[in-house]
Amino acid sequence: MKTKLADLLHELGISKVKLAKFLGVSRQMIYNYLEMDDINKWPKDKKVLLLNLLGVKDVKDIDKIKVDTDYITSVEIRLNSLCDSKNEDNRGVTNDILNGVSPKNQELFIGIMDLVKEYLEDCGKEGVNIGNYFYHYLQAMNNTKELKYILAYVAKETGFEKPMEFVFEEDEQFIFESVMFSAMVLYRSGKASKSKLAESHRRFVNQIEQKMEEKLSRTMELNNIKMQALKELGYSEITEENGGEIIAKMAEIESRKTAFRKIDEEK
Repeated sequence: MKTKLADLLHELGISKVKLAKFLGVSRQMIYNYLEMDDINKWPKDKKVLLLNLLGVKDVKDIDKIKVDTDYITSVEIRLNSLCDSKNEDNRGVTNDILNGVSPKNQELFIGIMDLVKEYLEDCGKEGVNIGNYFYHYLQAMNNTKELKYILAYVAKETGFEKPMEFVFEEDEQFIFESVMFSAMVLYRSGKASKSKLAESHRRFVNQIEQKMEEKLSRTMELNNIKMQALKELGYSEITEENGGEIIAKMAEIESRKTAFRKIDEEK
């Protein structure tokens, strides 16, 4: 029964976090429940909530469930109706952050934050590392379009999205997913040894180190330009009052430097 229920929840797209919120228990407790070989062993109130969510009257009826679009929609409505009411406290805490965000996007935001919170609370150092990398992933998203394609690949590969759905640039996403699939097949085959890939990883490290050096150099250059702008304008620091003026002066100084570099190159 536990395998059937886990498979059903996965097919419905119900995460353990959302089910935990629906039942009013911790995520760890959900793991404990799902490990039981009989739902009748669950606390009676939690079992009743689960059966109501699935739209059945008895545990044995779970085996008769046919998952189609209508059924998924009906379960989602029942799930969201209670989760929305339980989100009110969260919405109050994050009111300033969610100001102006649509209700649907608020729910998505809160769902993401719930997952991150679970990792930080339950997974120790690994959870902190996951949260840190996820934060950097979002930071880099606007500058690296392939990161969006990685998200799409993972969502499809894990069965949460349809394989032929392309919400980004279709041709590029198609190519990327195909390459990613080939790479994952090689990785999972066990034929991709560390020794064989050492040279490739060395190039990977060199590329990153070069980017970091360029970023550091650019940061130092901008800091020098800022100091020069402050000096030319007679200020000692940037404030709310002079911020716009200093930024304009920095742009002017950088423009002058670029012009001088072009002259030197022409010589």
